[in-house]
Amino acid sequence: MKLKVNNKTVYVYTGAKDLLPEQETIVFIHGAGLDHTVWLLQSRYFAHHGWNVVALDLPGHGHSHGPALCAIETMADWVVQLMDGLGIEQAAVVGHSMGSLVTLETGARHPQRMSRLALLGTSIPLAVSEPLLNAAKNNDHRAFDMITLWGHGRAAQLGGHPVPGMWMIGNTVRLLERSPPGVLYADLAACNQYQTGLVSARQLHCPVLMVLASHDRMTPVAIAADLIHSIGDLHTVILDDCGHMMLAEQPDQVLDALKTFLLDRQT
Repeated sequence: MKLKVNNKTVYVYTGAKDLLPEQETIVFIHGAGLDHTVWLLQSRYFAHHGWNVVALDLPGHGHSHGPALCAIETMADWVVQLMDGLGIEQAAVVGHSMGSLVTLETGARHPQRMSRLALLGTSIPLAVSEPLLNAAKNNDHRAFDMITLWGHGRAAQLGGHPVPGMWMIGNTVRLLERSPPGVLYADLAACNQYQTGLVSARQLHCPVLMVLASHDRMTPVAIAADLIHSIGDLHTVILDDCGHMMLAEQPDQVLDALKTFLLDRQT
């Protein structure tokens, strides 16, 4: 589905289903340099089990027109503008990596619009190394390589994609290569500059799920400790033998965590 937000064309994936006013809505927010396709399994499941699904492409990503937004706070406000454009009053919001920061900030800035939040592969701070930032700024392919190498756990490096015949590492590189020049740098810089996450976390009033991965080198479990202690109504799931790219490495386990959190709490 395409619509206009701030006079720019935006694409959202709805699981090939119409958005129905009587159904609850779940919004999926992707990570840096990625797009809505990382959520295909989860978005299709919920779309076919009684939910409205909005798996969005942030500005400059996927099929959405640019430029990319340069601050987590701006992305958070943009998500609510998108909800307004779709006529969605309230939603559960799920974000991975950079998308988890956007989800957190959206919940703090617009609490009345959020029913539940899920933060996947998250930490505060979400610091980005100088070599990665510089490579992304220079549109150097090594930025894609670094994210792919650091982002996957050891098991993923050896193969074993859940879908037979698919190459997990290669798929990630190709997806990052699809991002226009400058988009990955804008995303990484926004993550690196985001400083108010713990303050925002203490302002959350809705239930929150945090899904972390035991072998995540980009948002390690240990660094998420301060964030965990800042959130009141929190449920935490830790995926064993999994890296940062949990949507590719353990998609079924991520779906199970979301199902337990969202469906068991559904009113």
